[in-house]
Order: sequence, then C-alpha cells, then structure tokens
Amino acid sequence: MIREMRRQDRLLSRPEAIAIMEKGDYGVLACSDCEYSYAVPLSYVWDDGVIFFHSARQGHKLDNLRANPRVSFAVVETFEALPGKFAANYRSAIAFGKAGEVLGAEKERALQLLLKKYAAGYWEEGLAYIARSKDNTTVMGITVEHITGKESRQA
Repeated sequence: MIREMRRQDRLLSRPEAIAIMEKGDYGVLACSDCEYSYAVPLSYVWDDGVIFFHSARQGHKLDNLRANPRVSFAVVETFEALPGKFAANYRSAIAFGKAGEVLGAEKERALQLLLKKYAAGYWEEGLAYIARSKDNTTVMGITVEHITGKESRQA
C-alpha cells in the first residue's frame, strides 16, 4: 500500500514530479530481499513511465530485484541547506513500481536512451560500445505505478 504524503502543503503535481525524474542526473534505487533494504545510487533514464538502468550480469542489486521486484526510486533535483533556520529548500520525487529485466529490442533502445542522456557527444562510439558489451550487461526497467513530488521553500 502506498501511503499518502503527510505534508500535503509540499506536494507537487504529477507532471512536476515526472519533470524531476526526466531531468535528474542520478537517482537512488531502494530494494529489498525481504531481509534487508538496499539503496544504491545509479544513472538512469525516464521514458514514458518506465525508469531504465543498466547493471552487471550479477550482484546484490539484481539478487534483491529478482527476490522482490517491488522498489522505490528517488531523485533530488535541488537541495539547499538553511543552517540558521534548521531547514532546507529542496525539490524531489519518488517513484514506486515493479522492476523487471528488459530484453531484445527494448534493451537496445534503453541503452541508446542512456547513451543519449549521458554521452550524446559520443554517439557513434557509444553505439559501438553497446554492440560490444550488451551481452554482458543487464538492463532493468521499473514500471512506475505511483509517483510523488515534494518541495520545500523556506523564506
């Protein structure tokens, strides 16, 4: 069950939350193997309600996702500490959904979207890199079921 945000006065609209996801530099994936939670920062790309990221073929993150595909993914767009006010200004978004491995043409497209976001100036080299390494790379997609955004602006 997704809880309703406690501070409704800080709630952003769904389009605003999506905009944060679209332009974020990195996000933090939170997953669990049902024993421990595991949060890991990673590069990603948002594409029409799906968050794509790549990984090695094995590891803690993939073990957790295979044991329990229900995840959350957080992105902080801006943050400014206000020490004298014991507060902060920020804009962030959290998506909730189910993760699954992406294969075939969708995997290739997701890798190209990541290339476009992070290395657009190296397009041809990036395509060659994808061709060489895609068989040793896992691509996961989080199908977003719920998203919220939050903002705090202290005067």
